[in-house]
Amino acid sequence: MTNMINAIISFGVKLFLIIGIIFGAHILILSFIQTPLFGNRIILAYLVNFLLAMVIYIALYKLKKKYLDILGFIFMGGSLLKFVAYFIFFYPFYKEDGTINSFEATAFLVPYAGCLFFETFYLIKLLNK
Repeated sequence: MTNMINAIISFGVKLFLIIGIIFGAHILILSFIQTPLFGNRIILAYLVNFLLAMVIYIALYKLKKKYLDILGFIFMGGSLLKFVAYFIFFYPFYKEDGTINSFEATAFLVPYAGCLFFETFYLIKLLNK
């Protein structure tokens, strides 16, 4: 049990640091091109992606012994969960004006991609143990 808690905390801290760095770079770029820094639900996008990445990792970690053969499919189901969250929490807001611009798209896709790469790296580590 302690190993599981340590692994989850380690994952969470590292993910938080990575997402924090990505968020800082994202805000810096938005500042540089003089667009609203905290528009397009950017903070919510980073928070939702972080929380869902944590939920997915915890599920993968708990299910790794019993369902090792299908862990990749469970991971893909987690990605589906993120897209469902996008269509529930972000898509209606972004589509209000009839179009989704690049700032709206990147507000969700940048943290999504950052979490996806990090989760994939950790899934590979889980599968190789």
